[in-house]
Amino acid sequence: MIKNLLNLFFPEVCRACSNHLSDNELQICTSCRHNLPLTNFHDDHDNAVHKILYGRVKLEQATALLHFSKKGIVQQLMHNLKYRGHEDIGQLLGEWLGDELKILDGYSNIDVVIPVPLHKTKLKSRGFNQVDKFGVAIAKALNAEYNPSVLIKTTNTKTQVFKDRLKRISNNNTNFKIVNGGRLENKHILIVDDIITTGATIEDCSNTLLEINGIKLSLATMSITD
Repeated sequence: MIKNLLNLFFPEVCRACSNHLSDNELQICTSCRHNLPLTNFHDDHDNAVHKILYGRVKLEQATALLHFSKKGIVQQLMHNLKYRGHEDIGQLLGEWLGDELKILDGYSNIDVVIPVPLHKTKLKSRGFNQVDKFGVAIAKALNAEYNPSVLIKTTNTKTQVFKDRLKRISNNNTNFKIVNGGRLENKHILIVDDIITTGATIEDCSNTLLEINGIKLSLATMSITD
C-alpha cells in the first residue's frame, strides 16, 4: 500500500525514455529493453573492442555490452548513471553482462575485477564511481574479487567521449599508479569501464597494471562508441 502511494505521487520512470514504469518493470521499461543496441561481442573474439586495442594492449578477452551513439538510448542511460546518480543502472548492466560472461570459458578464470578509477577530485564531486556497481555485479557473477583500490588515477582529465580522436590519443600519458600490486601477481584481471572510445584510457590503465608480474588482462565495458 505504501509503495502504491509513493508510486502515485513519485512514479518510477524509465532511465532511458522517462516514461512511467509499470509495477513489474525495473529501471528500464520493456520497450527500451527490447530496443537496447546489444553488441553480442563476447560471442566473437575478433570484435570491435579487440580491434581498437590491437597492437597496443594484449587482452585475453574483451567485450562491451551496448553500442553507444550520440543522442541515442545508451547515451541517456549513461547520462542518468553518471550525472543524476542512478547507480542502479550500473548494477543492472553488470548483472546483465555478468550472466552472459559466467557461462563462457574465456571468463571462467578471472581472479580480480578492477574498475577504471576516477581522480579523487572528480570522485569527491560526483560522490561515486559510476563503474563500481557494474564491476561489483560482474565480479559476483564470476566469483571473482572486486578491488577498487589497487589502481589510482593521478591526473584529473576531462571526459573523452566525442573529443577529437587525435586529441584523445595525444592525451594518453601515464595518468595512473598502482598501490599494493604485489598481491595481484600472476592473476587474471578484468578491467571494467563505462565506455570505450579510442581505447586511450584502457591502454594507459593496462600499461600501468602490466607493471605487476605475471598478470593477464581482459576488458569488459558497458558500451562502445559507434
